[in-house]
Amino acid sequence: MEKKTNTSIQTLLIGPITQLLPMTGLPLKGALKDSQLVVLKTQGILISEGLIKEIGPFKKLYKQQKEAIHNKQTQYIKPETPVVAIPGFIDAHTHICFAGNRASDYALRNSGASYLEIAAAGGGIWDTVTHTRAASENELAQNTLQNAQRHLQRGVTTLEVKSGYAASVKEELKMLRAIKKANENSAADLISCCLAAHIFPKDYPGSPAAYLEEIVQQLFPVLVKEKLTHRVDAFIEQTAFTPTVIAPYLAAAKAHGFDICIHADQFTAGGSQVAIDHLALSADHLEASTQKEINALAASNTIAMALPGASLGLGCAHAPARKLLDAGAALVIASDWNPGSAPMGHLLCQAAILGAAEKLSQAEVLSGIGYRAAAALGLKDRGVLAAGYLADILLFPTADFNNILYQQGMMGPSHVIKRGTLVSNKQTD
Repeated sequence: MEKKTNTSIQTLLIGPITQLLPMTGLPLKGALKDSQLVVLKTQGILISEGLIKEIGPFKKLYKQQKEAIHNKQTQYIKPETPVVAIPGFIDAHTHICFAGNRASDYALRNSGASYLEIAAAGGGIWDTVTHTRAASENELAQNTLQNAQRHLQRGVTTLEVKSGYAASVKEELKMLRAIKKANENSAADLISCCLAAHIFPKDYPGSPAAYLEEIVQQLFPVLVKEKLTHRVDAFIEQTAFTPTVIAPYLAAAKAHGFDICIHADQFTAGGSQVAIDHLALSADHLEASTQKEINALAASNTIAMALPGASLGLGCAHAPARKLLDAGAALVIASDWNPGSAPMGHLLCQAAILGAAEKLSQAEVLSGIGYRAAAALGLKDRGVLAAGYLADILLFPTADFNNILYQQGMMGPSHVIKRGTLVSNKQTD
């Protein structure tokens, strides 16, 4: 992904940093203990052309850069209070490109209405499809940009954005072009994903298999030609697409060179095995996963992704995060920010809540919204603080990193640095 960096000031020094968590040297899979975390003290970070150039004792780096700072060749950020530095958050599963509002669905669910009852009354995903189809490409791009900006201010420097609220070749193209346009205008990195296989459209005249074949024949070639995405997702569920129907679609996506991720085991088990069989980067949701699915994911290279926002929005159990980690799986935590089941869209808050509910260590939570989330997106240039990596850095106004999750999202970052540029500066939140 090509993004412009700030060329007016090529070099940036940050410090002194009270505690710095590089998040390096940790395994991709399995449980983590907080004793495995490296915590560096009184550090500085030197950034050049959007990348981390050096991390080391602040006094040493400041001495090296003192003259350049004086000559304004190096920008200098000196925090006003003690700060903790961690890598920028990565939200590997969102649906923030949409139009409309489903607050009525939320009220109906809390009053006891079922998912099917709400859908029959005109609500559910199809309600969002209707509003999204009615919106223009520019309107969708602006909505996406605004949502991404809110995420960025809360520390999310990279996020995946799915289509899927269009359910036709023409409208899916509109969504993915809108996501591309939003990315071009966003400081955050927006990783697009084609979720044309989200629901079977009510107005499609043929079968689910025929719909998917139309997407393969008419949409996939355009996605490749216009470089709109390198990712394809599918919802495997009784109310969406079955494992049998989806198999040729996923094979075709692979043949076109797309990476695969899967909405799996949200209400019934089975989708995670589809993800494993098709070598998907991740299986997302997993609220209905049993020990069988947990063991299978742990034995595979498919990353397990918990979406606590959906559990909170639907009032259902969380994915078995603790069991997945103990079995040896890689666990990522994402927001699932969408207008229906997960409207909160606050990644740090949700990750902290999942950590408390599932008894996850600080290391497991931070890695789940950091370097393990980068792996779920196929990204190798972010998620840790080390020389040569993207300078995506968060400063939190505290002397103890434990306070970040302890505050459960109430303490946001005072500084957000994206690709070496200060994009948000709030001394208090």
